[in-house]
Amino acid sequence: MLDSITTSAGSVENFPISKRWPAVNPNILQLYSMPTPNGQKVSIMLEEIGLDYEAHKIPLNDEGVSSPEFLSLNPNNKIPAIVDPDGPGGQAFGLFESGAILTYLAEKSGKFQGTTEAERWEVQQWLMFQMAGLGPMCGQLGYFITFAGKDIEDKRPRDRYLNEVKRLLDVVERRLADRDWLAGSYSIADMAVAPWLNCIEQFYHAGDMVGLRDRKNLSAYMDRFNARPAVMRGENIPAHDW
Repeated sequence: MLDSITTSAGSVENFPISKRWPAVNPNILQLYSMPTPNGQKVSIMLEEIGLDYEAHKIPLNDEGVSSPEFLSLNPNNKIPAIVDPDGPGGQAFGLFESGAILTYLAEKSGKFQGTTEAERWEVQQWLMFQMAGLGPMCGQLGYFITFAGKDIEDKRPRDRYLNEVKRLLDVVERRLADRDWLAGSYSIADMAVAPWLNCIEQFYHAGDMVGLRDRKNLSAYMDRFNARPAVMRGENIPAHDW
């Protein structure tokens, strides 16, 4: 196992992950990811704020996320992760967990997190709603309708997650009844939630099952999000043919 360097180090090259996925330009932020919903959150944010970065495609297998090099940056073997050469104190800084990365980039850029303390906490509560609820429940639903779980004859596990995803979608639908975005202005909360809605429709092909487009507020919200140029650029970074 390589030594773990997940906090600060002298430069990008000091991080073991750079030995496996070397930086072309070590002076800009390094993104280690795949264009899954969690990966898209960060690539979309980077496109929105216009920060220079390099994207490294990390396979979702033992050769990628479970490799010693990747585990040295994220011991939880999940994408995305970043190394910022201009981190706190001007030192290179490594970070994992998509919600933490979104918050870090919002703080770094001063964008997409609200402009007052109250607004920032409102953004955070909807970001946590995705991290703790919508994302995990959608992921479980995907397992039971798209991946190995679809072959399980007992449909009670599938229905458990199906009903919970429907409930969470209803929460979003009600929230959007009188607003365009979840927390006032467009924010990292939307960058966290909307990719998972797209995943239900585009990757799991479960939109009809959960009534995704039957919810008019949510459907219009997805269209607004998907029409943003930064979203269109960021949703397939690093480029991958699913």
